[in-house]
Amino acid sequence: MSKQVYRSGTSIGANIAESINAQSRADFVNKLSISLKEATETKYWLELLFDSENISVKQFDSNVNDLNVIIGTLVTTIKNTKRNDKNG
Repeated sequence: MSKQVYRSGTSIGANIAESINAQSRADFVNKLSISLKEATETKYWLELLFDSENISVKQFDSNVNDLNVIIGTLVTTIKNTKRNDKNG
């Protein structure tokens, strides 16, 4: 499970990095949407690690709090980009 956290967790950053050089706004939103999916997957794996007692409450809370900030930022950025495209 920890390998899955590593894979999905690093994919978040990789897709955000790719979004910086997106070829279009749609491509930008797509890359951030993939990051959002990966963040949600990472949260799932952390929950499994916690439920199976492989990580402590402190480790779980710290990581999930960080993920919640990332998820919130991604959701806001995606929504604002889509809204700007409609108004634009």
